[in-house]
Amino acid sequence: MAVSTAHQPYEASDGIARPRPVKPGNPGVLRAQEGHGGLKADGGLSKHDSTHSDLSSGRSTPVPPDAPPSAISISSARKQIRAQQKHRLFPTIDYAARVSHFDPKSEYRDFRGFFVLFWIGLAIMVITTMLRNIKDTGFPFRVGVWALLSERVWQLALTDGAMVASTALSLPLQKVFRRSKGWLRWERGGMAVQSIYQAAWLALWVNWPFMLGWTWTAQVFFTLHTITFLMKMHSYAFYNGHLSTTEHRLSALDNPKSASTAAAVRYPRSSTHLNDLAQSAKEKKAHKDEEEALAELREDLALELTSPLGQVTYPQNLNWSNYADYILCPTLCYELEYPRTESLQPLELFWKTLAIFGCIFLLTITSEEFIVPVLHDASLRLNDISSTSETLLILSESISLLLFPFMVTFLLVFLVIFEYVLGAFAEITCFADRHFYSDWWNSCDWLEFSREWNIPVHHFLRRHVYGASRPYMSRNMSTLITFLLSALGHELVMGCITKKLRGYGFLAQMSQLPIVALQRTKWVKGKELFNNICFWISMILGLSMMCALYVLV
Repeated sequence: MAVSTAHQPYEASDGIARPRPVKPGNPGVLRAQEGHGGLKADGGLSKHDSTHSDLSSGRSTPVPPDAPPSAISISSARKQIRAQQKHRLFPTIDYAARVSHFDPKSEYRDFRGFFVLFWIGLAIMVITTMLRNIKDTGFPFRVGVWALLSERVWQLALTDGAMVASTALSLPLQKVFRRSKGWLRWERGGMAVQSIYQAAWLALWVNWPFMLGWTWTAQVFFTLHTITFLMKMHSYAFYNGHLSTTEHRLSALDNPKSASTAAAVRYPRSSTHLNDLAQSAKEKKAHKDEEEALAELREDLALELTSPLGQVTYPQNLNWSNYADYILCPTLCYELEYPRTESLQPLELFWKTLAIFGCIFLLTITSEEFIVPVLHDASLRLNDISSTSETLLILSESISLLLFPFMVTFLLVFLVIFEYVLGAFAEITCFADRHFYSDWWNSCDWLEFSREWNIPVHHFLRRHVYGASRPYMSRNMSTLITFLLSALGHELVMGCITKKLRGYGFLAQMSQLPIVALQRTKWVKGKELFNNICFWISMILGLSMMCALYVLV
């Protein structure tokens, strides 16, 4: 057979010579021709021109009428590829109804480039600061804050190690509570013993830095670390205490005549709807007979004693290796076991460790260059005046000068804690759940921010404060108790750092509740952009205002 050329006419079955059809490469043209009975988008011919395919396949050997279906398919595929490769002489642009990346209706969420830009901006800040210091002092850095960081560092390390080790007393206490048959059982006196120990433990370690006269930088680290391990110890003790009570109930059901048959109470987990806890006793309907109800109760109690992953059952977890693993895991809520990654990634751990020291370096530069000088200058000026108006003017000026440095400090603190420190410990322990924060930067009110900015603390408060109080009081009262405890914790931190008890932080956090109530009225609710602007303004202004008030007033 002779090979046909591109423009060679051919004779159809009706005896009329026609030019061979040329397939356009633009899919839009293909669709247009398909609508007019021409070429189909799949590379074949429409039904109207089906007779053409009986004689030729375009620029190739004609397909015989009796060709097998496989040969016809191959020929059609070759025609389709050639059609896609053919372009117009003048290029066309495909227009469609689309929105920009920053449009509120856009589904685009990848803004990693701005993360890179953030670090480049900080590098520019460091370089310009170094050049200015070299010009003014002959040295690239000031050493005031660096000297504070290095003062008594070994004493801080030993004390911190002793503080962490002292939490381990909870493990032998739990064994005592479990074996006891008298007043030391958890539901009798064990809970009180543990609570007294935690209160004494907190009082000791909060006052320890004051007795040793540590610097404020050491106070910042040690106070935050102390509160963190108080929450870890509380979760470990109270969850295992709940499990010991559950185990006693399950064992008592071996003699059901003298045992309690009340419905099982499940300890709330992060995925549990807390409103369901108060209704757990109501979920059980009347059973056909007493034996069926007893079997179901045994099953519920046994299920509570087993981990969600099904590998560990209480009291198998009451050992030192399990406790040490929990201490290292980046979580504040104890569970019998956690999901794990397959193995540790050394390179990932190296980069996160490097990022930790990089963030500490940037925090030190920011404090040394942009925060400490402002506060020092304002303090000197306030000592020389007695007028209320001048005092307010100096405070307002200081707050305005601290706005940008504290915004940078806030972002760096967020990154170093929730992305790098917790990420490094997650890598060390192969802890698989690394959802330590959500998109808090899109928050529209303070309740949303509290849920998404610090997910480990949110889970702790939700489980051990809100969830523990919910069966005994209303939802609003439980929310108030949770906010009250959180505000007291923040005030404790500020008091330990500044060695002043002023109540500014406590009042600021408690004022979030009426602000949230206002934002959820019909006049403000739903205006996401407006509420997010208000959130960021109050966040940036609040940080610098709290610092100025605690330090200068």
